[in-house]
Amino acid sequence: MSPLTTSRLVALVSLAALALTPGCGDADEPYVPKPAVSGKVPSLPGVPTLPQKQKKVGDAYTIWGATHDLRSRVHVEDVLNKKISIVGYVVKTNYAAECSNPNGVDPGTGKQQTDCAAKCAIHKTGKADPAECKAEVPRFYIADEKGETKDMIAVMGWASNFAQIYGLIEEIDKAPKGKEGEVKVSDVFYGVDMPNPVPNVGAKVKVTGTYGVTFTKATSGAAANPKFGILTSDTVEYLEPPPEKAYLPGMKKKP
Repeated sequence: MSPLTTSRLVALVSLAALALTPGCGDADEPYVPKPAVSGKVPSLPGVPTLPQKQKKVGDAYTIWGATHDLRSRVHVEDVLNKKISIVGYVVKTNYAAECSNPNGVDPGTGKQQTDCAAKCAIHKTGKADPAECKAEVPRFYIADEKGETKDMIAVMGWASNFAQIYGLIEEIDKAPKGKEGEVKVSDVFYGVDMPNPVPNVGAKVKVTGTYGVTFTKATSGAAANPKFGILTSDTVEYLEPPPEKAYLPGMKKKP
């Protein structure tokens, strides 16, 4: 018998043996389903409904929309150091009438206080601040809801110092009744028209300017906020005027 014929015979014998061997599945135990768990059913909380937040209102960002994109790896290039518009309510200022300190330094910590106007910087234009005076740049904060004090964006660049605001308020007070809104005063350092009326808590505004994490117009250094950003204003448009006229600490209110 030839070697080839022998190989074929061996292969046929092996296949026949396999055919006669019982399958492995026949030796397995049959599947027995387990009964359902009995006992007390746990009380689980319902699935929460996530708030539907708007990213934009028309062509303007909301505060949530702008800050979301600022912290997004995908969308950061859409807003970072770009000129955009943001709509929000004025919820805080650093020139509130009830908030001031002598030299702009927190008496408790000795550190510069950023959210209260330095009393030494509140005066008419043309007068220099005292040498020891440490005054921050005027700013107001906008948020999506009235009363919000956490998720808010600082708006700067609309006034270089408190003396400029002092002069604007004086000019508005001098205007004939009914003509106050026509007063225009430009900031001599920034070269922009300051908003009239002066931004105050409760107003709803649409601010257009450059949005980023720093503000570098200040002569005393740069302000930064990597979490919520800073909007350097070009224009401030009022959608709802402030309920009360803004006055700097120590200024006499017009009767």
